[in-house]
Amino acid sequence: MNYIAIKMLMGDTGKYIGIVIGLTFASLIMTQQPAIFTGFIARSYSFITDLGLPDVWVMDTKVQFIDDVKPLQETELYRVRGISGIEWAMPLYKGMLKARMSDGTFQNCNVIGLDDTTLIGAPPILLEGKVEDLRRSDGVIVDIDGASEKLAKPALVAGGKKIPLKVGDNLELNDRRAIVVGIAKVTRTFQSQPVIYTTYSRAKNYAPSERKQLSFVLVKAKPGQDLHELTQRIHANTGLAAYTRQEFMDLTFWYLMKNTGIPINFGVSVLLGFIVGAAIAGQTFYNFTLDNIRQFGVLKAMGASNGTLLRMILLQALVAGSIGYGMGVGLTALFGFAMRHSILAFKFPWQLLVFSGTGVSLICMFAAFISIIKVMRLEPAIVFKS
Repeated sequence: MNYIAIKMLMGDTGKYIGIVIGLTFASLIMTQQPAIFTGFIARSYSFITDLGLPDVWVMDTKVQFIDDVKPLQETELYRVRGISGIEWAMPLYKGMLKARMSDGTFQNCNVIGLDDTTLIGAPPILLEGKVEDLRRSDGVIVDIDGASEKLAKPALVAGGKKIPLKVGDNLELNDRRAIVVGIAKVTRTFQSQPVIYTTYSRAKNYAPSERKQLSFVLVKAKPGQDLHELTQRIHANTGLAAYTRQEFMDLTFWYLMKNTGIPINFGVSVLLGFIVGAAIAGQTFYNFTLDNIRQFGVLKAMGASNGTLLRMILLQALVAGSIGYGMGVGLTALFGFAMRHSILAFKFPWQLLVFSGTGVSLICMFAAFISIIKVMRLEPAIVFKS
């Protein structure tokens, strides 16, 4: 019976292709759109993930997400350092400053100021130069995407390709000279702004003069120290907010989920993909069943039970669903591979395979259900009707 079910499914090539295309479209939308959404969300806290050394981030209690910087007084750094269970605590500056390029245009940049002595918080991957070069006069490190795109120098000829920044080139940050001493590879930020690293003292000079300029305190816990106990101790002794890396990432994630329209926009796209896929697959599968109703009647007349016919329909739905799901996931993977060097955010964790697989399974169950009802009510006498 399984062989007969497959032959019936693939016998009508047009309807078979229609079912598979509908399921492929649904699988593609339910995988691709969440992958882009996941990529966008991951970029929102990419700065936290790039800094792997700190166990705890200390900040103002009113900070809502990573880019919501509320500066602290520098005396807070020494208060944090005096708390037991801390191996080291280092300052970090994070701010948005305008860079002036050689052609006179301006570009907003994320400027990161690292502790002058230890340079903790430096970019994880350096393509050119060394982290220690930041100690050179006016030295800065620029991320490769910013150096190649938004901070690139004008083309030599009109309409030509921009010239990427390289080691030795100059920038102006708040009317102060900055010399590129390194090119780094970092995760793109949520706003896709260029990232510039320098020392903490130099970053304060680049930034507009303010009474408070300390953005975060990066804390490394002593071996064996419970991080949740440490964060509570820091808050109790200083009154500041203290989060583990994962807690700070979660704080940023939930802020975006609650206060932006991103989840709704992507959710509507996924829902439309599910509805359209279900409509196409369901209608086509039902028409396929109607076209083969006499064959089902013959099988019933020959003694095939409703259970046997039920298994045949479920097998047909399973085969079509597996093929459509595989093609949709494959197209999503190809899309992600093609966009890997573009500005588009794309992240494809294994959980999305489960999510889209569940969606396609529900569509197949719906398509099979409306066909099963028709077959279960079928009278074998239909075989003898003209």
